[in-house]
Amino acid sequence: MRLKLVPEQTSWDFMRHSQRAIYASGILSVVSLLLVIWVGLNFGIDFRGGTTIRSVSQTPVDIGEYRNRIAPLELGDVVISEVFDISFGPDENVASIRFEAQGDEEAVSSLTVVRIQEALRALDPEMQFPLVESVGPKVSGELIQKAVLAVLAAIGAVLLYIWLRFEWQFSLGAVTALVHDVVLTLGIFSALQIKFDLAIIAALLTIVGYSLNDTVVLFDRVRENLRRYKKPELSEVLNLSVNGTLSRTVMTSVTTLIALIALFVFGGDVIRPFVFAMIWGVVVGTYSSIFVASNILLRLGVKRDWEQTQKGAGTKFTQDD
Repeated sequence: MRLKLVPEQTSWDFMRHSQRAIYASGILSVVSLLLVIWVGLNFGIDFRGGTTIRSVSQTPVDIGEYRNRIAPLELGDVVISEVFDISFGPDENVASIRFEAQGDEEAVSSLTVVRIQEALRALDPEMQFPLVESVGPKVSGELIQKAVLAVLAAIGAVLLYIWLRFEWQFSLGAVTALVHDVVLTLGIFSALQIKFDLAIIAALLTIVGYSLNDTVVLFDRVRENLRRYKKPELSEVLNLSVNGTLSRTVMTSVTTLIALIALFVFGGDVIRPFVFAMIWGVVVGTYSSIFVASNILLRLGVKRDWEQTQKGAGTKFTQDD
C-alpha cells in the first residue's frame, strides 16, 4: 500500500485564488522590505567584523558576572548570551561573547583574547574556550558585496536559462517567484532577528535552486499542456498543470522538510539559522511556484505552439499523471 499525501487525480481550482494570492504576496514582500530597511538584519560576525568567543563551563552562566569580569578590559560594546542546545550535557553551560571590531583592527589581538579568557576563568578555573573566530571590518564589507552579487548573479542566470528554454513570459514568472522567496526570507530574518551570516547566503542560493526546480517542473507541464489542449483558456491549462504536478511537489517538499526538521532539532545551534532558512525556503518556494510564478504567467499570457502538437492531442481535459 503506497503512502499518498495528495490523491493522484485532483481538480482544484488554484487560479480562482490568483488575485488574492498576488495581493497577499505583494503585501508580504513590501512588509519584508520595510522590515529590512527599518529594523535591519542581525548580521553575524562574518558581516559586522569583530571577534566571537564561546565558553563552556560546569557552573551556570551568569551574564551579569561575565560582564563585570570583562568590563575592566574596556573593549567597548560587548554582547553576551547564553547558548542552549539539546545536544549539550547537563554540565555544559555554554555562553557566546562577541566583541565588535576595535577601530581599524582586523581582529582582537591574541593577547586580548588571552586576557578575556583569564578574566572569565576567575569564575570557573576549568572553563574551556572551544571557539574563537574573528573577521575584520574591511573583510566583512567585501563579504557583503560579494554575497549580494552572488544572489543577483544566481537570479540573473535563472532569468537567462528560463528565457532560452521557454519564453520570456515564463522567465519573468520564474524570476518574480525567486525574488519573492528571497525577499520574504530576508523579511522573516529581520522580524525574528535571527543571526544573518555567510551560511544564510548559502541557504538563499539553495532556496533559489529549490524553488527553480519546482517552477521548471510546473512550467514544463504547462508548455506540454498548451501544445496538447488548444481550446481551453490559459487559466484552465494552468490549473490542469498545477494539479498534474501537485502530488510530486507535495511529496518532494514533505520529504525534504522531514530531513530539515530533524536537522533543526538535533543539528545544534551553529547550523540552526541555516536550517531555519532552508525550512522557510521550502515552504515559501513551494507556494511561490504555484501561486506566484503561475499568476505572473497568467497575466502576461503566452502563445500556444501550434506547430508542435502531439499525436492524439484533443480538447478534452484528461489527467495523465
